[in-house]
Amino acid sequence: MNTTLPERSSAADADTFPHVPTTDPAGPRPGQPGFAQGRICQGPPIATIDIGSNSVRLVVYEGLTRAPTAVFNEKVLCGLGRGVMTTKRLDPAAVAKAYAALIRFRALCDTMGVKDLYVLATAAARDAEDGEDFITRAQAICRTEIEVLSGKREARLSAYGVISGFHMPDGVVGDMGGGSLELIEVHGHRAGAGMTTPLGGLALQDTSGQSVRKAAKIAQDKLTRADPLKHLKDRTFYAVGGTWRSLAKLHMMQLGYPLHIMHGYSVPAREMLDFCKLIMRVDNTTLIGKDTVSAGRLPLLAYGAAVMSEVIKAGKPRDVVISAQGVREGLLYSLLDEESRKLDPLITAASELNILRSRSPQHGEELVRWGDRFMASTHIDETADEKRQRHAACLVADIGWRAHPDYRGEQSLNIIANAAFVGVDHRGRAYMAVANYFRHVGLNEEELSPRIREIATARILDRARILGGLMRVGYILSASMPGVLPRAPLYVSHGKLLLDVPRDLEGLVGDRLNARMKALGRLIGREAMIRIVDRETVTVAAE
Repeated sequence: MNTTLPERSSAADADTFPHVPTTDPAGPRPGQPGFAQGRICQGPPIATIDIGSNSVRLVVYEGLTRAPTAVFNEKVLCGLGRGVMTTKRLDPAAVAKAYAALIRFRALCDTMGVKDLYVLATAAARDAEDGEDFITRAQAICRTEIEVLSGKREARLSAYGVISGFHMPDGVVGDMGGGSLELIEVHGHRAGAGMTTPLGGLALQDTSGQSVRKAAKIAQDKLTRADPLKHLKDRTFYAVGGTWRSLAKLHMMQLGYPLHIMHGYSVPAREMLDFCKLIMRVDNTTLIGKDTVSAGRLPLLAYGAAVMSEVIKAGKPRDVVISAQGVREGLLYSLLDEESRKLDPLITAASELNILRSRSPQHGEELVRWGDRFMASTHIDETADEKRQRHAACLVADIGWRAHPDYRGEQSLNIIANAAFVGVDHRGRAYMAVANYFRHVGLNEEELSPRIREIATARILDRARILGGLMRVGYILSASMPGVLPRAPLYVSHGKLLLDVPRDLEGLVGDRLNARMKALGRLIGREAMIRIVDRETVTVAAE
């Protein structure tokens, strides 16, 4: 992966804030016609087409990065795998629909200037007797080679998708498609040996004679002997695939969950098992939120619930977490060099948003380091995850500056809470979003949305208020311009909260800065003091 980092003051800074290029030698430059100011320029877009047993999907990404952003996403529910388990052949109507989708997708790639198109085919194409004929014609349409994934290869790419989308995942990945279910263990950056089973939604519908009860028995027989599930007890089961995402979406609707982000949605295993039993028992037309599930997915929900329930019974996980990333993102992750794979996807995505929307991206990076010194001096306990979330929150702290002042807090909260971030759970999103809300509206939480409070714990609110207070001092001091914060450290010493302002910047001190320092001091239980410093003397600034 070829990237160029913007200039930094040190190599360590470049490692902390990985950036992609801001100009693209293959495309229009800034100021030229066609240059998109709202895009990170990192070469031509890259695309994947996933020919699955139930759907055919095109995703075009802005470029190949550690946190790829989709600029176009479209799927067609073709049902290629319907009947394959019994007839051994692809359904002709489904094949015609798939060809039509591929013709459109190839045209879209040409229109969008896609240079590298990767096409993958899964269970239906590899299991059907006429799968090879289908692939030959599909390759001619796509004008590129199609990789028909083996079950183990599909499992590994699914694992890579989860590794790419979660910070140090630990558990077992289950990718349920229309034709198969792949299972594979993950731990940090490592994936175990994967396996495949014929437990896809369409396959089960076929082999069970459309009996959910029989489908559950078939799943039980297969999963009690599944090696990856033997290592799942009290760990996380990462659920991949459209059927399970639809299942989780219904669970959200039943609860009235406040954040409609599928990636990272976590449900205790016992609760998910009870919900699966409900889905298997009732008529799906009676379910709250059924209209949010596509008509093509709705009939498969009970089969997805049957498989999920048997996974939970066999593996006994602590929780079930939904992953919006799977084979496609896993493929992109596999294309990265080793150094790029090790980057933090949350920090990468926040850095890109910082470039696109901040008045000064460098200021956001300085705010991170300024906050590091402050936090270290306070001795306030902070987990490794909270620290990386704080860093990300600082990088996106200025993205709302173009909004009307009365709405900057609300808009920043909504953008951050609902951003296409990976590598962060829902509580982490709440921390980042609420901190930036406080940064704009002040440290009073009376007007904070009660919906976000449902996700935020008391600890999250406390940490967000402190971070918001820190940002309020930093922005009123520097006006979001670089070069100020590194020269004016904020820290706790001998029981006092001190801000040391160099003599040549003394004019930046005023009543508003004093007020915000006092507010931050009260949050951490320290008397606040601004000092004017030069090489020989230290003077306490007048209030």
